[in-house]
Amino acid sequence: MREYNFDGIVGPTHNYGGLSPGNLASALHGGEVSHPRGAALQGLEKMRFVANLGVGQAVLPPQPRPSLKALRALGFSGTDEEVITRAGKEAEHLLRLTSSSAAMWTANAATGAPSEDTADGRMHLTPANLQQMFHRALEAETTHSVLRSIFADEKHFAVHAPLPGGGHFADEGAANHTRLVTPGHKAVHLLAWGRSAWRDDVRHPTRFPARQTYESSQALARLHKLDPAQVLLPQQAPEGIDAGAFHTDVLAVGNQSFLMLHELAFVDPQGLLKTLREKLGEGFTYVLASNDELPARDAVKAYPFNSQVLTLPDGTMAIIAPEESRETEPARRFLERVVAENNPVKRVHYLDVRQSMNNGGGPACLRQRVWLTDTERAAVKANVFYTPELHEALAGWVKRHYREDLRAGDLADPKLARETMTALDELTRILNLGSVYDFQK
Repeated sequence: MREYNFDGIVGPTHNYGGLSPGNLASALHGGEVSHPRGAALQGLEKMRFVANLGVGQAVLPPQPRPSLKALRALGFSGTDEEVITRAGKEAEHLLRLTSSSAAMWTANAATGAPSEDTADGRMHLTPANLQQMFHRALEAETTHSVLRSIFADEKHFAVHAPLPGGGHFADEGAANHTRLVTPGHKAVHLLAWGRSAWRDDVRHPTRFPARQTYESSQALARLHKLDPAQVLLPQQAPEGIDAGAFHTDVLAVGNQSFLMLHELAFVDPQGLLKTLREKLGEGFTYVLASNDELPARDAVKAYPFNSQVLTLPDGTMAIIAPEESRETEPARRFLERVVAENNPVKRVHYLDVRQSMNNGGGPACLRQRVWLTDTERAAVKANVFYTPELHEALAGWVKRHYREDLRAGDLADPKLARETMTALDELTRILNLGSVYDFQK
């Protein structure tokens, strides 16, 4: 079995909407000029870097934005151009919501479980419903369509519908999921959550919203047919959420036998670590940052935990961190300590993903981890696995179709939506996805 990092291709309407309470970077940069072409090429360069390390890499396509289907459902009628023009004049905030580019963070696209962990021996994926926020909830239907196209062989794959139930089963995807495993031990799945819909013994954050529910994390474990003994449901620390850790992957990241976390990532981190050692044995290692060593404000600003921790072909691990982690002294010192201690991580690579970071997403946000056997990989007929040839095709596609700069007012330009549809229609042919978008059906 091999891990593949499915990165989201940054879309043609990449913009800074400032739409997410609790996402401090998004709020800080809301309304700024964005650079869609540069952002997409930045993302492709990250994919190339990871692939050149010898790590499995693949891509997921952008979502069509603005969501004309949503605008029509909310009462705007006429041609595509008339819908966008009217929305821009009458409901500018609604146009921004339906034009959100947040789907580029595919850590929120779905939660997965590899076939070796599931009772039916299939790889399972459940698209996140993202019910906590309107602009993200719009993503689930297209994500489901895309994943069903890629993982179409039901002999090997189970792609579930997003969880029902609105806010009671609000699900934020793999940004709250960590899979850990050591030799000789069964994998453990951490399905973290920030609030409960029904329990009255839970302490909630007071400043920012908690997004994932306890009930949705339970449902994912059931859907994916995981062994209940191998599932842990740790609560995100309310103090961490209030500091800006809206998802678990802002303050914790794990890979195979290694976990890197901040003391404000979870309620009772020491108890969680003790349980993990009991389940995974001596092969489990971790590095815990105290708030004194790495203040939460610096962790949220620099995103050292929103890094990719990758297993290299030689069995060692490397961290792919954003440049902001190198530039922020407490974050850099912490990562230097990680490399110096006795654990599998031997190196840190710093990459420039500022176009994503300015919207609140680091390297880990940009990828969805999928574990596949060779047989399962062969069952995927879509052209989504990274090759130098695919890279060149995608880079050329971006340069043909993406604008250099995008301002808030440009979202009301009907030509932008038409440019996006033309680009995405071509992309589905490059990736051999078929008709996965509403405008293609």
